[in-house]
Amino acid sequence: MATGYFFPHRHILGIDHLSAEDIGHILTIAESFKEISARPIKKVPTLRGNTIINLFFEPSTRTRLSFEVAAKRMSADTFNISASTSSATKGETLIDTARNINAMRPDIIIIRHSHSGAPHMLTRYVDAAIINAGDGTHEHPSQGLLDLMTVHEHKGRLDGLKVAIIGDIMHSRVAHSNILGFTRMGSSVHVYGPATLIPPGLPGLGATVCSSLEEAVRDADVVMTLRIQKERQNDPLLPSFREYAREYGVTREVVALARPDALVMHPGPINRGIELMPDVADGPQSVILDQVTNGVAVRMALLYLVMGNS
Repeated sequence: MATGYFFPHRHILGIDHLSAEDIGHILTIAESFKEISARPIKKVPTLRGNTIINLFFEPSTRTRLSFEVAAKRMSADTFNISASTSSATKGETLIDTARNINAMRPDIIIIRHSHSGAPHMLTRYVDAAIINAGDGTHEHPSQGLLDLMTVHEHKGRLDGLKVAIIGDIMHSRVAHSNILGFTRMGSSVHVYGPATLIPPGLPGLGATVCSSLEEAVRDADVVMTLRIQKERQNDPLLPSFREYAREYGVTREVVALARPDALVMHPGPINRGIELMPDVADGPQSVILDQVTNGVAVRMALLYLVMGNS
């Protein structure tokens, strides 16, 4: 990474907006922040005096807590707003909510919303930096970045790797961000899932759509499984979870088709026994908890960078 690199983005709306150099810089900054979480006193004054709003209109455990922990470890003032406690329950529009929050002069708004494009829209109405914490079926950039960091940490590189992504590709914003991120950094991404859950246009994003689970996983360096997004399906697209587990679930036998040192990943939450078997989720090749740890470091880096730091 060149010395003195200037991060050019005011907002983090998606991996699609980030160059390979941007991604590399974010991962470098995240690696430097990771050490803070191992200290006896896990706090630095980097963002002291800055105000950060977590505006979450969808349920979240890992992402919301991770952003809050990241902000507090950098000494920012953080405030959480959820859909159930916001004026949205009284009929207030997202734009009006954002304008009222903006009138309180926050520095960063982190938003998760069920509608694709909601974070992009907010950039037209508020002065604060916007970070997308997941919008509809569009993107989840911080998850994609922490996945890249985790793989790079274990493999020492991203270029030339084979990444298999298995499951509900159609409704997964994580899949979208990972396809964009891994291909941009030189990996090849192979996807597989039920035909009803594979959207058109994936080859245009750089992904290879496989015709079998074996084809997707064979010789893979990374095997990532995805949760069935039941909440985003208006009509049932699967006969049963039992059938899904039998045809698409990742077992020890499936992982054995990958490289011996392949990583097993999952963005969480896991439906154990459906998309991922418990002995694989908790097995020696699993780096799922490393993903959670790295999520704090990546989100610290994003907060740092959107505040104009390089």
